[in-house]
Amino acid sequence: MIETCSKRCMLLGTISLGVLTILILILESQLADTLSGSQKMKNKTFPTENNSTCWLHQPYTIINECHPCSDFEIRSKSIGVCIHTSFKEILKCANGETVTRSCDRVAYLEERAYWKFTIWSLVLGMASSIAVMLRMRVLNHKAKRRARQILANGSI
Repeated sequence: MIETCSKRCMLLGTISLGVLTILILILESQLADTLSGSQKMKNKTFPTENNSTCWLHQPYTIINECHPCSDFEIRSKSIGVCIHTSFKEILKCANGETVTRSCDRVAYLEERAYWKFTIWSLVLGMASSIAVMLRMRVLNHKAKRRARQILANGSI
């Protein structure tokens, strides 16, 4: 079916898909900024250990960034914040209190998932390209063989 398209049609289709992709990326980035803005994060409350909310009212520093809870902590429920999202982060408030709160995203895990996806996409794309090139080689060889047979028989 795609073989019947002209070069102009293929070029127009490729350009339109490229423009559509760019528009979707722009729209998605604007929506992501709107939906995950600071207002949403201020309204979003995560469970904290010992129900301390000093981090809401005082300046705080992050001692340990968001990281996964261990299987033992989740199963034993020794740290209550691990039950909700299976991730925790440790904060130190200005008054010296150390608080463990639940969090929903781990940056390095998301980055690792992104790179896995990118690498698998690259591998799959390369394998597909190689398969297409091999198939084209086989079909070209068959076409040349048929042309040689027709010329050898002298039926033209």
